[in-house]
Amino acid sequence: MNNSLSISVDSMQSDHNQTCKIDFKPWHFWAKKCYKTFEVDGNQLDAYWDLRSTKFFGSPEPCKDFYVALVSDEEVVLLIGDYKKKAYKRTKSRPALVDAVLFSKKEHVFAKKCFSTRAKFDDRQKEHDIVVESLTSRNKDPEMWISIDGIVLIHIRNLQWKFRGNQTVLVDKKPVQVFWDVHSWLFCAPGSTHGLFIFKPGTAEADSDKEESSRCYTYLNY
Repeated sequence: MNNSLSISVDSMQSDHNQTCKIDFKPWHFWAKKCYKTFEVDGNQLDAYWDLRSTKFFGSPEPCKDFYVALVSDEEVVLLIGDYKKKAYKRTKSRPALVDAVLFSKKEHVFAKKCFSTRAKFDDRQKEHDIVVESLTSRNKDPEMWISIDGIVLIHIRNLQWKFRGNQTVLVDKKPVQVFWDVHSWLFCAPGSTHGLFIFKPGTAEADSDKEESSRCYTYLNY
């Protein structure tokens, strides 16, 4: 299965959006360095990318040696990747006055008993390793473990009664709310639907006191 990257821009004049999709093709002659042009509300947007040296480390998300840039009115309004100088040189555009901030990350993953990913809970912090393990054998009471950076922070026994819930844990001495809904794992046909996990920085009591722009939500469909 090929990976792909999609850039969607919402229209300010309607409920529609325009999407630029970049497919990661396996063959040699695929254009790993190219650009596409599309239009939103009469404004031209140019998407540039260079994925020739992209590195992947156990994840469909590229980790280093690449860039994807979105340009509007000679300004780089969105820049992903670590090849920033190359992106500015190729697009011949100026940096945005305000840097884009990662607001949420969402993944759809197909697995059986164990799923792992990496995510940031704050745009100024390092990435954390997240592992979700489950035991739903008919011969034993179902259980689930949620680990962050190799430490089991949540262990749920009798999962058949606690298939939905939330708990606040500490990661690097900072609170993170963890929400889960795995009803389908226990009561639906295998593969027919998915479980949902949300990792939300901060505490429930402090939600109304903090600016949402400083948060980075992680949504996992497993």
